Amino acid sequence: MIDEDILLALSTRRDWLMESPLGPVLPSYITALRHRQYADQTIAAYLRAIAHVAVWMSAEGISLQNLDEAVLPCFLKQHLPLCTCPIPRHRNHADLHAAWNHLLKLLCDDHWVEAQVGEPETPVSAELTRFRQYLADCCGLAVTTCDTRVKHVQVFLSRHFGTSAVDLAKLTPAQIETFVMSYTGRWTPASLHVLRDSLSSYFRFKALSGEVADACRVALPRPAVWSYTALPKVLSDAQLATFLSAFDRSTSIGLRDYAIARCLVDLGLRGQEVADLTLDDLDWHLGSVTIRGGKAKRIQVLPMPPQTGEAVVQYLRRGRPKTLLRRLFVRHRAPAEAPLSTAAIRNVANRAFQRCGLDEQFHNTHVLRRSLASRLQVAGSSAKAIADVLRHRSLDTAARYLCVDLERLRSVALPWPGRSQ
Repeated sequence: MIDEDILLALSTRRDWLMESPLGPVLPSYITALRHRQYADQTIAAYLRAIAHVAVWMSAEGISLQNLDEAVLPCFLKQHLPLCTCPIPRHRNHADLHAAWNHLLKLLCDDHWVEAQVGEPETPVSAELTRFRQYLADCCGLAVTTCDTRVKHVQVFLSRHFGTSAVDLAKLTPAQIETFVMSYTGRWTPASLHVLRDSLSSYFRFKALSGEVADACRVALPRPAVWSYTALPKVLSDAQLATFLSAFDRSTSIGLRDYAIARCLVDLGLRGQEVADLTLDDLDWHLGSVTIRGGKAKRIQVLPMPPQTGEAVVQYLRRGRPKTLLRRLFVRHRAPAEAPLSTAAIRNVANRAFQRCGLDEQFHNTHVLRRSLASRLQVAGSSAKAIADVLRHRSLDTAARYLCVDLERLRSVALPWPGRSQ
């Protein structure tokens, strides 16, 4: 590991950094990057990027206390296109963004800068804040679902009320129908259904608040969503075996990814549920796993299949890096000391599909969940049992998998009228 002074000397002109507003935070910045296991070469690139911004900050009179997310876009738009700074100026946008994000996080964590005051609150923004709280606390919806519904409702309220107070009594059914038709354009029926759910949940929220919103809910167009026009796409037993063989279990990352795959395949977990698993959720005495990150914030306990437990044990013994994090699946490369995100769980499955040549047919994690339901159905499990394993609140959702077992369906199929026996 290169000494800090030598690293600064090799990265850029030392005076650009030490005589700038960022000088006091440089030791903490380098320490934070090393703690997250970034290589010295990467740290040097980030220091060069920060040094270029620091020179511009000094010229513009921007102090450490005035830093916020708007500083870097201003540097990129105003300074970089006309930049005449001497070498070794750094112009790589990816490095600039990455280095700046790490710097802002450090400044906020160490209280170098105070939280910036946002835009003044409007009646619509206040309404959206209350609506989001209702979705999260009363409905127990996932963060992504809350974000989607708030985004749709924000467009709806902004178009009709702007900066004025929100008053649904002023809306007519024709205005609501016009908004849906103009906003959605050529959306698919499934996307239309998502928009309808968003607006319907908002009108329900207003009704619970004491406002008359039933007329608005009735005025929402109901799109046709044909859920049963095609069979669910699932992996066959041979394809599933090929998928599970696509992990190199001789490496630590391969052990981690294989354990993730077993959780998806054997337990039918959603990507978010796998990302939210912690060491405390595993009960080795009872052979069970507790799911805390599911929909509606329900806590459920599932039995852990032996092959899943064995994969997790091998990962914990031979693959998981030493860390204080309680999340089960963590990053192995920089930035270290961070749990895997839902997108990373999704990428584990997608990369495995690519390695085994199934990426043209399958992608993401939900197909593994559907495949588990299909295997349970073929094994003779009832719709209720499938719904319990997948944690579906409605039997109608699990009933869709009843049409996957083609062999059993053939045994009850009637001959086509007029066809010879």
